[in-house]
Amino acid sequence: MSQFPSTSVAYGLWSLRDQRDAESENNWPSPSGVNLTASFLIIAGGGGGGGPSRGGGGGAGGYRNSFASENSGRNSSTESKLTLVAGTEYTVAIGGGGSGGTPNGTNGSNSAISGSGIATTTSLGGGAGSRDDNNASDGGCGGGSGGGSQNAAFGGNGTAGQGFDGGDAATGYASNPGTGGGGAGSDGSDLSGTYDAGQGGAGLASSITGSSVTRASGGSGSASTNASVPALSGGGGAGGGSGTTGTANTGGGGGGAASGSGSAAAGGSGVVIIRLEGGAATSTSGSPSISSVGSDTVYVFNASGSITI
Repeated sequence: MSQFPSTSVAYGLWSLRDQRDAESENNWPSPSGVNLTASFLIIAGGGGGGGPSRGGGGGAGGYRNSFASENSGRNSSTESKLTLVAGTEYTVAIGGGGSGGTPNGTNGSNSAISGSGIATTTSLGGGAGSRDDNNASDGGCGGGSGGGSQNAAFGGNGTAGQGFDGGDAATGYASNPGTGGGGAGSDGSDLSGTYDAGQGGAGLASSITGSSVTRASGGSGSASTNASVPALSGGGGAGGGSGTTGTANTGGGGGGAASGSGSAAAGGSGVVIIRLEGGAATSTSGSPSISSVGSDTVYVFNASGSITI
């Protein structure tokens, strides 16, 4: 006599109809010993903001996406999915956010998936923002430059397929504000008339977990008045007298600092999300959160770890 099935066992004899009905209710064991197709979202750590003294915002972490028809960073096409081989352990690396600094912050660290039989898939850490008259750093998304009071200052370049550039500052005006760090969805702003500073670039939304979440926006630059300069949705930090930190596990860039006594802010850490089609891993490390979406299993890594098929 057949017993009730579960996600781990299904003893007895089952008709194809009963099996189908149980699978539709996520109440059937995942196949073992078979290769699985995986969609991924890989976001690196965001860059730290620059300053103090009209600092630019940090760039968001690089953004690579293979889920459905969603864009990767810099409005590029969806990447190819991975085929993960049964019995193989794959390493997941989560990049930390860069620190805010003087004169410049530091870049965020890379996030990646690697293992036997696949090409290592890496998102680059966000570029650091800079202070007044300093150029910002390149990265997954480029950092925003500090205000160019004496010399023109240029934002960092983003990376093809991952993110946009940071904002540029013109020269010749002592109160030029900081510019925005690049985001996964748009360039950082050179200058916003609303906030007297450049806002960070937009993030991108993904529904890989089953719900739409926006991540990887750039940090905003600092205004010459020390007023707060909010970032756009996606985890970027605000610029101000002191910047605010990018949100953890979004890859948001850190906010730039304006005043001499203020502090530029760190970028947010990255995240790696793996969605296995029609199956589940045999084991994981790093304590990812695990959920089911239809017949797929979703693993959200907020810390480095591994996944074995």
